[in-house]
Amino acid sequence: MFVNVVTIGTITLALLIVSLFLLVFVNIESAVENWSERVQVTVYFDKELAPQELNELHGKVSALPGVYRVSYVSRAQALKRFKSRLKGQETLLEGIKPEILPVSFEIALKRSHRDMVSVENFVAQLKRVPGITEVQYGEEWVRRFNSFLNYMRILGALLGGFLVITVIFIVSNTIKLTIYSRRDELEVMSLVGATRFFIKAPFLLEGFIQGLAGSLLSIVLLFGLYELFLHNSGNFLSFNPVTSGLAFLPPEYIFGLLLAGSGLGFIGSLTSLKRFITV
Repeated sequence: MFVNVVTIGTITLALLIVSLFLLVFVNIESAVENWSERVQVTVYFDKELAPQELNELHGKVSALPGVYRVSYVSRAQALKRFKSRLKGQETLLEGIKPEILPVSFEIALKRSHRDMVSVENFVAQLKRVPGITEVQYGEEWVRRFNSFLNYMRILGALLGGFLVITVIFIVSNTIKLTIYSRRDELEVMSLVGATRFFIKAPFLLEGFIQGLAGSLLSIVLLFGLYELFLHNSGNFLSFNPVTSGLAFLPPEYIFGLLLAGSGLGFIGSLTSLKRFITV
């Protein structure tokens, strides 16, 4: 009984580390997705567009591959935004008329078109549209953002791979110790003529249940830590994690952890049994 508790506890702890990593990774990916929405292309015009001209250009730009949304910003809207950014210093804009600001299209791109190469290709296509005079897209910011994104994904893949290998090693050796502690039982069953399947089946089922129990406990503990963090984060953080979008693991990740835990238990038992029972 004690050995089984130790095995389940080891699987729980190992998968809790992996699930903590997944929780951080999922929320970083969510934050990166929100940041990527800032990848925006702005088209400026020297004059106020007539309704027909505006509709034609809007249609041509919207038809380009990768466009998610096109917003028209008039001179009056541009001035209003300018004033909102100078909140408390509006007197600096006294006497300034909307006519000094250009009208523009603000183009939001689809997620698959927010990398550096796709943005540059899109801008090149955009400049070929008749009637467009100037295009800006924050080239330096886009380059830095994509470099950061690539770095985070490589780091996440390396850390994730290391954690998975470590968990497999720990769980496999723990189950080996469990099987080893019952080697006499295996030898007796073999001597009385029990078939290989009859000998293996209980241990494989036990490994499966241990893995499932360990993964379920790790998810419960993770949820408890998540709730504890949410309710106490105000004491040491300057922002509210709830309003900032901090979320728990999606259902597919939870299902994956349950599957991984039960699979680790089953495969760990199967490989450990080979030492005592020849296939």
